[in-house]
Amino acid sequence: MKPLTRLLSALVIALAAQHALAADTTTAPTGAAPDKLAEARTLIKAKKWSEAVAELQRVNDPTSADWNNLMGFSIRRGSSPDLDASERYYNEALRINPNHRGALEYSGQLYLMKGDLASAEKRLAVLDKACTFGCEEYTDLKKAIERYKAAGNKYVAYQ
Repeated sequence: MKPLTRLLSALVIALAAQHALAADTTTAPTGAAPDKLAEARTLIKAKKWSEAVAELQRVNDPTSADWNNLMGFSIRRGSSPDLDASERYYNEALRINPNHRGALEYSGQLYLMKGDLASAEKRLAVLDKACTFGCEEYTDLKKAIERYKAAGNKYVAYQ
């Protein structure tokens, strides 16, 4: 195989792998300790927001960007969202990891919920730089901003 062909093949595989990872998940290397956030992720996928918050409180890992992101997400998506608390968790996730794609996307969604288009667009710009060849988080936030603008600057929830 020619060197250029090998390089292009490797790039395609790397991009496919990057796109396959969810915004708030990390892939543990073989033999690594079990993911202590796995149960919370399962509850989030099932849309059991209050149970996810309780599980995250049980785990209690505020030094983890993923933990803060999932806590912010679960609080924001719950039946009585506390947007200020959610924002604090997202901001902490971004303090720990300024390029955390999940926290960037989800905080952008939160800003749209608060009617703060300018802050959502700032998060989109950071995502654009964090996602070298594009990523799901960038695409999702961009679509949310487009829906927001099309609805007369009103938040349109995604499913």
